[in-house]
Amino acid sequence: MLRAVAGVAGGLFTWVVVATVGNLLLRIVWPSYAEVEVAMNFTPAMLVMRLLLGALSSLCAGFLAARITKGNRGTVHVLACLLVAAFIPVHYELWDRFPVWYHLVFLASLVAATIFGAMCYSYYARQKGEPLAD
Repeated sequence: MLRAVAGVAGGLFTWVVVATVGNLLLRIVWPSYAEVEVAMNFTPAMLVMRLLLGALSSLCAGFLAARITKGNRGTVHVLACLLVAAFIPVHYELWDRFPVWYHLVFLASLVAATIFGAMCYSYYARQKGEPLAD
């Protein structure tokens, strides 16, 4: 049980860290991104970059949660559900600022990329001969 809680907490923490660092890098390497970020007046290319950053954050979160829990799928599913639950209110508030496709892709990627990150860990662990929970 403690390992499952640590996996979810580690996954959530990882998501926030990867997203924050990635967003800071976006601001540095793409000055026009930084200029429009406060007003959230992103171009389609910027929206795609934000989606890719969200997917990378979810991928890393799923990988770490699986690593902590030795590949426990239930924990990874709980993490994915918590991410969706955390972001639904945010996207509800931002609904009119972005196209519908952006919201749907982002929310779906929270689940898909988190689970894929866990699958990547399971593949890695099998290759290394490490024991898995499932």
